[in-house]
Amino acid sequence: MPRSPLHRRDLRSLGRLLGLGVVVGLACWPLNLVDDAQAFLQTRLPGFSGQPWSPWTVAIAASPLLVMPILLVLQAGRLGIGAGSGIPQTLRSLEEADQANRLLGAAPTTARLGLWTAASLALMPLGREGPVVHLGAAIAQALQRLFPRLLSGLRREHLVAIGAGAGLAGGFNSPLMGTLFVMEELTGSYSSTLVWPSLVACSAAALISNLDGIPLFPLGMVPATEPEWQQLLLSLPIGVGAGLLGGLFARILLVSSRWLKPRVLQRPWGWGLALGAGLALMALLSGGWSGGDGEPLMEQLLEGRGPLPVAGAPLGLVGWALVLAARVLAPVLALAAGVPGGLIDPAFTIGAVFGSGVLTALGGSAQLGVALGMAGGLAGATQLPLMTVLFSMRLAGDQQWLFGILMSAVIGAYAGRRLQGEPIYHALSDVHHDNQSDRQSESPAARA
Repeated sequence: MPRSPLHRRDLRSLGRLLGLGVVVGLACWPLNLVDDAQAFLQTRLPGFSGQPWSPWTVAIAASPLLVMPILLVLQAGRLGIGAGSGIPQTLRSLEEADQANRLLGAAPTTARLGLWTAASLALMPLGREGPVVHLGAAIAQALQRLFPRLLSGLRREHLVAIGAGAGLAGGFNSPLMGTLFVMEELTGSYSSTLVWPSLVACSAAALISNLDGIPLFPLGMVPATEPEWQQLLLSLPIGVGAGLLGGLFARILLVSSRWLKPRVLQRPWGWGLALGAGLALMALLSGGWSGGDGEPLMEQLLEGRGPLPVAGAPLGLVGWALVLAARVLAPVLALAAGVPGGLIDPAFTIGAVFGSGVLTALGGSAQLGVALGMAGGLAGATQLPLMTVLFSMRLAGDQQWLFGILMSAVIGAYAGRRLQGEPIYHALSDVHHDNQSDRQSESPAARA
């Protein structure tokens, strides 16, 4: 019996979405290698290795002092089209189709990836969701323009959003996280016309971008030994505290971005040296704990290895508080200046350090504190509780954490909203738009 035309169309759509995911996954693969290189460099530092400082490790920790001024000078010049996270630019391109070429073209994409790579290898405390989301969106837009008939079944904004979600899935090896990001943040729609196409593209991207063998659970398979009622009980204070810290981080980042970006454009060398010195000093004083995206630190906390920066550890309560403050402020110094990156990993780490320290001080499980804290911190910063729950489970690796993580994420999102009312990615999109408008109005062509 011959297949119906509808069935053939479905198969063609499936093949096209798989192809999109494969292309995005291949493009994300080099970025994942950069992230691996960053982790390799960071774990050489004393806070992770337990070894004393050497000239080599001091040079690694102090590298922002050299790299930050160079990045800001480049961003003040021709590479300014690549400044910023990448997610605000993607959101703006979805809202304003006439800006899509300028925001998602080859030039800004290449510039953003180059700037992020340099910043990551200098161990700046940046996540990677901004560049990978932007990369996925740019690829989807380029493919639709190159093959308009082949990808004609989806609206432009839906295809770009799906590509962006595939980029997130490819960068974090989490198809469900990418799918929820499409619906929860990029489109605000949970329709079936988005769910299954997003799942297909995100699954393909996650598979292809991690063929080199990334662990299924990146932070380890951490068993939950606490009963569910105890998780739920502890998720209340941890969720509130981590959520407030995540919201505070987002608020400081937003206010700092508004204030700092125009000043950085005027004096990139001076601000670059000042910000780079701040990052280098925090890295040297913390043994390296303040640098990098935070995943090696979360892994160390979950596994209970070495001298940990938590209350009750060799650093004590004051040391734990200083490390926590550094994990809040250090990402702001880079992100507020327009260095490409993301805030998912930094927000996760803020919550993890907070939760592990609080429960250790109370005589409880540091691992439970990490699991609950990272969920509350990320949800508080992004106000995306569903995506947070899935990604937290993806990292911790035991479904027995579900009850506590779910409650902590929901509470964290509500607590974070008290400090930062507007979702941070949308707020940063407005800041980027205002800065670009000011920059264009000050150009010689505009004055003429």
